Amino acid sequence: MTKNKNGKIDQILLFIVFALLVFGLIMIASAGVAYSKTRFDSSYFFFKKQLLGVGVGLIALYFFQKINYVFWKKFSMIFFIGSVICLILVFVEGLGSKIYGASRWLNLGPISFQPSEMLKLSLIIYLAAWLESRGDKVKDFFEGFIPFVSIVAIIGFLLMKQPDMGTLGILVLVAISIFFVAGSRIEHIFLMFAGGGLTFLFLILTSPYRLQRLTIFRNPGENLQGAGYHINQALIAIGTGGFFGLGLGHSLQKFNYLPEPVGDSIFAIVAEELGFLGAGVLIGLFVLFAFRGYKIAKNAPDVFSRLLAVGIVSWIVFQSAINIAAISGIVPLTGVPLPFISYGGTSMVFILSAVGILLNISRYSNSKQ
Repeated sequence: MTKNKNGKIDQILLFIVFALLVFGLIMIASAGVAYSKTRFDSSYFFFKKQLLGVGVGLIALYFFQKINYVFWKKFSMIFFIGSVICLILVFVEGLGSKIYGASRWLNLGPISFQPSEMLKLSLIIYLAAWLESRGDKVKDFFEGFIPFVSIVAIIGFLLMKQPDMGTLGILVLVAISIFFVAGSRIEHIFLMFAGGGLTFLFLILTSPYRLQRLTIFRNPGENLQGAGYHINQALIAIGTGGFFGLGLGHSLQKFNYLPEPVGDSIFAIVAEELGFLGAGVLIGLFVLFAFRGYKIAKNAPDVFSRLLAVGIVSWIVFQSAINIAAISGIVPLTGVPLPFISYGGTSMVFILSAVGILLNISRYSNSKQ
């Protein structure tokens, strides 16, 4: 049962999200000019498609912030199983699409989307509901830890079949965050990090292209026209921007030098055009989002809503941090989009849907906003 409803959503969080969306649309319009012209003979193709995605996402946000968050607990299992089925269907010929060697898209009639984006939200909802039902059993090795690891392992297997190691890494971090807040033992958390680290190391060492990414990360100057091309072009963009940037619309790297300038690489264009100052403002918005989101989680009225809020905020924060760190050369390239900023309708709709749920939880806060 929910209680202490104050009837008002967190206006500050909503303002931060709108600021990120506007920032993202401006950068898509700027970063996608050349790439869009080259691929679709329309300078603002990506901007128009992104605007549509934002529009659909905002509609979802509006309705989701109206729906009592308890609703999601009732249907958590159905939503989760549906997401897993969709994840499996990407491997079915005629339904799934293989792009750049990865099977990540599902085509259902006129609708085409990435099931992995739906999985992020459904897994968070399911884990929040399941861990709440466990109660103190979360601390038990056989009734808490083993079932939790099994759920993550099944998801991990399906994601690595695509393959999508970046999404897997984010989901593992988010899942562990929820598990930690649910009351798991510290030694179990350490065990998961150790096991996860060894698993990721095994996946890297047994895959030539992943091992190549690690090699390039350690030696960015190696193979500049091959495997090292992407990160070096990104670093050139970031370095060229300096403190104030070249000016909005004045990027040189977006003219078919930097791969995916509207996708995973968009932060490099932000740094090039708006400089350290503009990139700092963007990072600051994500920091404010984290602060406000975790405050909602802290003041949530019950265990389920607290775990749900932690999962949603951690998803967006971790994914943002990994994207920015990867394109800045701090961690190996992962291929995950920057929330609210990168081009992608599926990602935008599900992230804004998740924000809608988070805003609904804020209606029931146990303290003043």
